[in-house]
Amino acid sequence: MGAPTGDAMRFDTAAIHAGQDPEALYGSVNVPIYQTSTYAQDAVGEPKVWDYGRGGNPTRRALEEALAALEGGEHAFAYASGLGAETSLLLTLRPGDHVVLGDDVYGGTYRLLTKVLEPWGLACTTADLADPAALGAALRGETRFVWVETPSNPLLKIVDIAAVAEAAHAAGAKVVVDNTFATPALQRPLVLGADAVVHSVTKYLGGHSDLLGGAIVTSDAALAEALGFLVYAIGAVPGPMDCFLALRGVKTLGVRMRQHCANAGSVAAFLADHPKVNQVYHPGLASHPGHDVAARQMEGFGGMVSFTVGSAEEAIRVAEATRVFLLAESLGGVESLIEVPHPMTHASVAGSPLEVPPELIRLSVGLEDPQDLIDDLARALG
Repeated sequence: MGAPTGDAMRFDTAAIHAGQDPEALYGSVNVPIYQTSTYAQDAVGEPKVWDYGRGGNPTRRALEEALAALEGGEHAFAYASGLGAETSLLLTLRPGDHVVLGDDVYGGTYRLLTKVLEPWGLACTTADLADPAALGAALRGETRFVWVETPSNPLLKIVDIAAVAEAAHAAGAKVVVDNTFATPALQRPLVLGADAVVHSVTKYLGGHSDLLGGAIVTSDAALAEALGFLVYAIGAVPGPMDCFLALRGVKTLGVRMRQHCANAGSVAAFLADHPKVNQVYHPGLASHPGHDVAARQMEGFGGMVSFTVGSAEEAIRVAEATRVFLLAESLGGVESLIEVPHPMTHASVAGSPLEVPPELIRLSVGLEDPQDLIDDLARALG
């Protein structure tokens, strides 16, 4: 997973330079914010590159080139949010098509498929994608996508991407991996056989909790052509300021992810030994059922930790008692966040096969001193 990326540049170098050459007119080291909605044309019907901002923007193009290089893909598309990216990808399908969805995915993804696109005609089945037999049973002749999150949200399940890709491709389906939790700094699904990668750029790629964004990366030419059409036809595109902020975040992705991993490992080890904690979910723990697969396909175990306490009421009490961990949804920023998924990020899957335990707490472990984070949790747990 440590192979050179983009013109033989290694990851940290590509994160700073891919798609981000100094600006030609003045030599600006940072890609400028091209704050424009339209472009002057040389003649009627002869734009220089784009005719309208929905079709493209130089700041957006730079972000797309950077993300393609980091994921090892040939094509990347940026969107106004992670769900905007997912919607665009799913709209390459047609009524009657079928999606196999991991049984522990982001609640918004499940809501999009079941509440928005199933009435439109898509079919969706959830399955434990870490279980080859469960995947085999879920695949149908009309299955077009197998949708993987690894590590998953919020139970941090690990799925063997290469094994799923082999099974899905044998059945004529493509594999989509939501790589938001791992990022290409830790895991590159396209190298492992996936056909497309989706991201909530809002999270680790942006890294500073100050933007909304999404992305799709693929090397599938036909899929890229369909997505390119939908970019213009649907218009779920990000503004240039968000693209500029995402590029700023991407430059430090490698170093940030290394610290996120180290801090999360320390927090997970502390929680695993705490008498008021019933179970800890973190793939870096040897007790995690996906630990060996994660060690094989990832370069680090990520910055997310989930754990359970004695009751739903206790989970809420702990989440409201921290001082360094901020009570907030989202994840992947430099600051540490704490939330209770059942009534917060995963409220939309209550009563469904994806319902999460009400006593579950999810942590996005930030870049603070790890001892301050441990002390904060120790105080909150009591």
